[in-house]
Amino acid sequence: MTKVSRAILSCHDKTGLVGFAQLLNELGVEIISTSGTLSVLREAGIHATSIAEFTGVPELMNGRVKSLHPKVHAGLLGVRDNKLHVEQLQAYDMKWIDMVVVNLQPVSELAARPGVTPDEVFEQIDIGGVAMLRSAAKNFRYVAPIVNPERYPAVMHEMRALEGGLSYAARFRLAQEAFSWTADYDRAIARYLESTAPPSE
Repeated sequence: MTKVSRAILSCHDKTGLVGFAQLLNELGVEIISTSGTLSVLREAGIHATSIAEFTGVPELMNGRVKSLHPKVHAGLLGVRDNKLHVEQLQAYDMKWIDMVVVNLQPVSELAARPGVTPDEVFEQIDIGGVAMLRSAAKNFRYVAPIVNPERYPAVMHEMRALEGGLSYAARFRLAQEAFSWTADYDRAIARYLESTAPPSE
Protein backbone atom coordinates (compact mmCIF):
# COMPACT_ATOMS: atom_id res chain seq x y z
CA MET A 1 0.00 0.00 0.00
CA THR A 2 1.31 3.45 -0.95
CA LYS A 3 0.06 6.57 0.76
CA VAL A 4 -0.66 9.43 -1.63
CA SER A 5 0.94 12.68 -0.45
CA ARG A 6 1.29 14.61 -3.70
CA ALA A 7 -0.71 14.51 -6.95
CA ILE A 8 -0.66 16.23 -10.34
CA LEU A 9 -4.05 16.95 -11.91
CA SER A 10 -4.30 18.00 -15.58
CA CYS A 11 -7.58 17.05 -17.21
CA HIS A 12 -9.38 17.82 -20.45
CA ASP A 13 -12.51 16.05 -19.17
CA LYS A 14 -13.43 17.71 -15.87
CA THR A 15 -16.23 15.20 -15.08
CA GLY A 16 -16.12 14.38 -11.38
CA LEU A 17 -12.81 16.18 -10.97
CA VAL A 18 -13.90 18.69 -8.32
CA GLY A 19 -15.31 15.99 -6.03
CA PHE A 20 -12.17 13.90 -6.45
CA ALA A 21 -9.91 16.87 -5.74
CA GLN A 22 -11.97 17.77 -2.67
CA LEU A 23 -11.27 14.32 -1.25
CA LEU A 24 -7.56 14.74 -1.95
CA ASN A 25 -7.64 18.04 -0.05
CA GLU A 26 -9.47 16.40 2.85
CA LEU A 27 -6.82 13.66 3.00
CA GLY A 28 -4.02 16.23 3.07
CA VAL A 29 -2.76 15.48 -0.45
CA GLU A 30 -0.81 18.32 -2.05
CA ILE A 31 -2.36 19.09 -5.45
CA ILE A 32 -0.32 20.44 -8.35
CA SER A 33 -2.12 21.45 -11.51
CA THR A 34 -1.75 22.93 -14.98
CA SER A 35 -3.45 26.21 -15.86
CA GLY A 36 -6.87 25.15 -17.20
CA THR A 37 -7.48 22.56 -14.51
CA LEU A 38 -6.03 24.86 -11.85
CA SER A 39 -8.64 27.53 -12.64
CA VAL A 40 -11.49 25.03 -12.21
CA LEU A 41 -10.09 23.78 -8.90
CA ARG A 42 -9.50 27.24 -7.46
CA GLU A 43 -12.97 28.40 -8.50
CA ALA A 44 -14.34 25.47 -6.49
CA GLY A 45 -12.33 26.56 -3.46
CA ILE A 46 -9.82 23.72 -3.71
CA HIS A 47 -6.27 24.48 -2.67
CA ALA A 48 -3.84 23.70 -5.48
CA THR A 49 -0.38 24.81 -6.61
CA SER A 50 0.41 25.66 -10.21
CA ILE A 51 2.89 23.45 -11.98
CA ALA A 52 4.95 26.59 -12.66
CA GLU A 53 5.25 27.19 -8.90
CA PHE A 54 6.19 23.55 -8.37
CA THR A 55 8.93 23.46 -11.03
CA GLY A 56 10.08 27.07 -10.67
CA VAL A 57 9.72 27.56 -14.43
CA PRO A 58 6.74 29.28 -16.09
CA GLU A 59 4.71 27.52 -18.78
CA LEU A 60 6.67 28.10 -21.98
CA MET A 61 6.02 28.33 -25.71
CA ASN A 62 2.27 28.97 -25.49
CA GLY A 63 1.84 26.10 -23.04
CA ARG A 64 3.69 23.54 -25.15
CA VAL A 65 6.21 23.09 -22.34
CA LYS A 66 4.91 23.00 -18.78
CA SER A 67 5.10 19.51 -17.24
CA LEU A 68 8.17 18.32 -19.21
CA HIS A 69 10.55 19.07 -16.36
CA PRO A 70 12.97 16.98 -14.24
CA LYS A 71 11.14 17.95 -11.03
CA VAL A 72 8.03 16.31 -12.47
CA HIS A 73 9.54 13.21 -14.03
CA ALA A 74 12.15 12.53 -11.34
CA GLY A 75 9.33 12.75 -8.81
CA LEU A 76 7.33 10.23 -10.84
CA LEU A 77 10.05 7.83 -12.00
CA GLY A 78 12.26 7.59 -8.92
CA VAL A 79 12.43 4.27 -7.10
CA ARG A 80 11.59 5.05 -3.48
CA ASP A 81 13.79 2.36 -1.93
CA ASN A 82 16.79 3.05 -4.19
CA LYS A 83 19.42 4.91 -2.13
CA LEU A 84 20.89 6.71 -5.16
CA HIS A 85 17.45 7.89 -6.33
CA VAL A 86 16.64 9.19 -2.86
CA GLU A 87 19.99 11.00 -2.57
CA GLN A 88 19.62 12.60 -6.01
CA LEU A 89 16.07 13.71 -5.28
CA GLN A 90 17.25 15.38 -2.08
CA ALA A 91 20.35 16.88 -3.70
CA TYR A 92 18.27 18.66 -6.32
CA ASP A 93 15.49 19.66 -3.91
CA MET A 94 12.88 17.52 -5.67
CA LYS A 95 9.81 15.77 -4.26
CA TRP A 96 8.08 12.45 -4.86
CA ILE A 97 4.81 12.56 -6.81
CA ASP A 98 2.45 9.73 -5.89
CA MET A 99 -0.46 10.20 -8.30
CA VAL A 100 -1.09 11.58 -11.79
CA VAL A 101 -4.64 12.37 -12.85
CA VAL A 102 -4.53 13.15 -16.57
CA ASN A 103 -6.98 12.66 -19.40
CA LEU A 104 -6.57 13.65 -23.00
CA GLN A 105 -8.74 15.40 -25.54
CA PRO A 106 -9.70 12.72 -28.10
CA VAL A 107 -8.03 13.21 -31.48
CA SER A 108 -11.38 12.49 -33.17
CA GLU A 109 -12.87 15.43 -31.26
CA LEU A 110 -10.08 17.70 -32.45
CA ALA A 111 -10.40 16.57 -36.06
CA ALA A 112 -14.19 16.97 -36.05
CA ARG A 113 -14.13 20.69 -35.34
CA PRO A 114 -15.70 22.63 -38.23
CA GLY A 115 -13.04 24.03 -40.52
CA VAL A 116 -10.14 22.68 -38.48
CA THR A 117 -6.80 22.48 -40.27
CA PRO A 118 -4.11 19.81 -39.85
CA ASP A 119 -1.84 22.43 -38.29
CA GLU A 120 -4.49 23.16 -35.64
CA VAL A 121 -4.85 19.46 -34.86
CA PHE A 122 -1.07 19.09 -34.55
CA GLU A 123 -0.94 22.07 -32.18
CA GLN A 124 -3.41 20.38 -29.81
CA ILE A 125 -1.72 16.97 -29.70
CA ASP A 126 -0.81 16.27 -26.09
CA ILE A 127 2.82 15.58 -25.22
CA GLY A 128 3.29 16.39 -21.55
CA GLY A 129 0.15 14.62 -20.35
CA VAL A 130 1.04 11.43 -22.19
CA ALA A 131 4.59 11.58 -20.82
CA MET A 132 3.32 11.95 -17.24
CA LEU A 133 0.91 9.05 -17.63
CA ARG A 134 3.63 6.82 -19.05
CA SER A 135 6.08 7.79 -16.28
CA ALA A 136 3.47 7.09 -13.60
CA ALA A 137 2.37 3.82 -15.17
CA LYS A 138 5.97 2.62 -15.58
CA ASN A 139 6.50 3.27 -11.87
CA PHE A 140 3.12 1.95 -10.67
CA ARG A 141 4.77 0.29 -7.68
CA TYR A 142 4.88 3.76 -6.16
CA VAL A 143 2.65 5.96 -8.35
CA ALA A 144 -1.02 5.81 -9.33
CA PRO A 145 -1.87 6.92 -12.90
CA ILE A 146 -5.55 7.79 -13.38
CA VAL A 147 -6.68 8.44 -16.94
CA ASN A 148 -10.38 7.56 -16.77
CA PRO A 149 -12.83 9.69 -14.72
CA GLU A 150 -14.98 6.59 -14.29
CA ARG A 151 -12.32 5.28 -11.90
CA TYR A 152 -12.68 8.19 -9.45
CA PRO A 153 -15.39 6.57 -7.28
CA ALA A 154 -13.43 3.33 -6.76
CA VAL A 155 -10.20 5.20 -6.08
CA MET A 156 -11.97 7.51 -3.64
CA HIS A 157 -13.54 4.54 -1.85
CA GLU A 158 -10.17 2.84 -1.43
CA MET A 159 -8.37 6.01 -0.37
CA ARG A 160 -10.99 6.64 2.31
CA ALA A 161 -10.69 3.06 3.54
CA LEU A 162 -6.87 3.15 3.56
CA GLU A 163 -6.61 6.69 4.96
CA GLY A 164 -5.09 8.13 1.81
CA GLY A 165 -3.45 4.98 0.50
CA LEU A 166 -3.88 2.88 -2.62
CA SER A 167 -3.16 -0.83 -2.88
CA TYR A 168 -0.61 -2.41 -5.21
CA ALA A 169 -3.43 -4.17 -7.09
CA ALA A 170 -5.27 -0.89 -7.67
CA ARG A 171 -2.14 0.85 -8.95
CA PHE A 172 -1.40 -2.05 -11.30
CA ARG A 173 -4.92 -1.94 -12.76
CA LEU A 174 -4.65 1.82 -13.21
CA ALA A 175 -1.29 1.38 -14.98
CA GLN A 176 -2.80 -1.17 -17.36
CA GLU A 177 -5.54 1.27 -18.27
CA ALA A 178 -3.15 4.20 -18.63
CA PHE A 179 -0.93 2.35 -21.12
CA SER A 180 -4.02 1.21 -23.03
CA TRP A 181 -5.32 4.78 -23.29
CA THR A 182 -1.99 6.27 -24.37
CA ALA A 183 -1.63 3.53 -27.00
CA ASP A 184 -5.13 4.30 -28.30
CA TYR A 185 -4.27 8.00 -28.37
CA ASP A 186 -1.18 7.40 -30.50
CA ARG A 187 -3.10 5.06 -32.80
CA ALA A 188 -5.73 7.75 -33.31
CA ILE A 189 -3.02 10.24 -34.29
CA ALA A 190 -1.54 7.73 -36.73
CA ARG A 191 -4.97 7.09 -38.28
CA TYR A 192 -5.55 10.84 -38.63
CA LEU A 193 -2.20 11.26 -40.39
CA GLU A 194 -2.95 8.36 -42.73
CA SER A 195 -6.21 10.02 -43.81
CA THR A 196 -4.91 13.60 -44.09
CA ALA A 197 -2.94 15.36 -46.78
CA PRO A 198 0.35 16.88 -45.58
CA PRO A 199 -0.01 20.47 -44.31
CA SER A 200 1.65 23.15 -46.41
CA GLU A 201 5.23 24.04 -45.62
